Amino acid sequence: MKKIVTLLFGIMLFGAGTTIAQSKYWITLKDKPSTLDPSLSPQTISNRRSMGLSVDETDLPLNPTYLQTLTSQGVRPLFQSRWLNAVSAELTPNQVKQVKSLSFVNEIVPIDKNIVINSIEHDITKVQMAPVMSQIQADVFGRVGLTAKNVTIGVIDAGFFGADSASALKQIFHRNGIKDVRDYVNTNRPRNAFFGSLETLSDFHGTEVMAAIAGHDPNENIQYGLATEASFYLARTDHGAREFRGEEDNWIAAMEWMDSLGVRIINTSLGYAKGFTNPKENYQPNQMDGHTSLISKAAQLAADKKGILVIVSAGNEGDDRSWRIISTPADAQGVLAVGATNNKVWNRIGYSSIGPEFLPYLKPNVSCFSLYGTSLSAPVITGFAACLMQANPKLTNKELISIIEKSSHLYPYGNNYIGYGVPQASRALALAKNQTVPSSARSIKVTSKSYSLALPEYTDASVSVFHKKDETRVLQQESMRVQNGVVVLRRNHDEKQTTIDLKKEVVEIIWH
Repeated sequence: MKKIVTLLFGIMLFGAGTTIAQSKYWITLKDKPSTLDPSLSPQTISNRRSMGLSVDETDLPLNPTYLQTLTSQGVRPLFQSRWLNAVSAELTPNQVKQVKSLSFVNEIVPIDKNIVINSIEHDITKVQMAPVMSQIQADVFGRVGLTAKNVTIGVIDAGFFGADSASALKQIFHRNGIKDVRDYVNTNRPRNAFFGSLETLSDFHGTEVMAAIAGHDPNENIQYGLATEASFYLARTDHGAREFRGEEDNWIAAMEWMDSLGVRIINTSLGYAKGFTNPKENYQPNQMDGHTSLISKAAQLAADKKGILVIVSAGNEGDDRSWRIISTPADAQGVLAVGATNNKVWNRIGYSSIGPEFLPYLKPNVSCFSLYGTSLSAPVITGFAACLMQANPKLTNKELISIIEKSSHLYPYGNNYIGYGVPQASRALALAKNQTVPSSARSIKVTSKSYSLALPEYTDASVSVFHKKDETRVLQQESMRVQNGVVVLRRNHDEKQTTIDLKKEVVEIIWH
């Protein structure tokens, strides 16, 4: 796996013989006129009603009088966010003072240009997603004809170069499964160049994500994703060679566009993490709290008020000792954050980011195998969720998250390494149909410092063990071999609970 980490330095605008430094800001406004009409499709309004959600002020356009006043002050809004009631703009220091003095301005929030976003690059022909299909029981969905038919998925990513010619995606284009596309990075690029223009090597990334959601190569008889009959809206929001936090407004713009069209599932395999300059302006690990970044705020709003299931990569910083934890917007409570596991032993693969210990809720939510980073594990679960939505279209975003968590192989003994583990299609399908599923978990209370767990059915097998300081926070994970039908567990210092992952069942040791 190769991380693309680039740094964009401050922009200098050159006038007639002068150099004026500008920085980018969010300008949040105080209110909106209630007389304006929301820019929502009939499908969006129908979706809201079916989920008991109303159209509210976050759906209304911004106050045109405020926008006109900003323009008269020499401010050129770059992006308007209905959800946040804000505009982004590049301002000089003098303009910052002028705008702050306007009565309708709530606050001005700087957007630092020295933040990086991690992604991966490699040729789609090298993607080997097929092993994860058996891990999540893809054949269960296949036997009952679940292919995400009549489900629409939004994908927000870095680029979709070559998607229209990739063998794994040809079936989508042959049936006109791409409903619309938008490029928020290069707004002047013609629509017919969306798939055929390569600006950076990161432009392959969205193509690979698409393959993990819906890829199927009939010539090779390989299934890469589950949602093979879904329809798609695609948005390019990230420029691979110039990756900075200022692209957050592109991401929010894409979210609002997809919401206005009635999209209910959105995959975003992008995650903002650490920066390199002034630490007072850059994200710090303790800011991955679900409500500091604007994209986390937008993601939470999408979950709570728009009924959108946002599925996000947990991040690839697990091996980075200076960070290690999930990136934003995976930290938002309402999104489904997906980590990555090993293939044979389903514990955390090294690069997969862990959940912050200070969060009051569990992150990541679930995980699955991905050889090339969590960027390709989230799309697998996106296809999984789309199949469940086909099985029961009345399910809300929060119900879908609950079903996917409850179907996972460690439930209810999740942890901040892999969440509740790997979703299982057989259990998820039963839950989606309101059927009762048998418990695959048991707990044992132990008063001694060691315990011999009898596992006669698993002799000579390797099992994954999570040593935890409490119900969810992992001290250490390891792979242990069952010898003579027994695995011997010894309590470590500060260890309160231990999870033994047997794939088909899970045993929780509670030390007293």
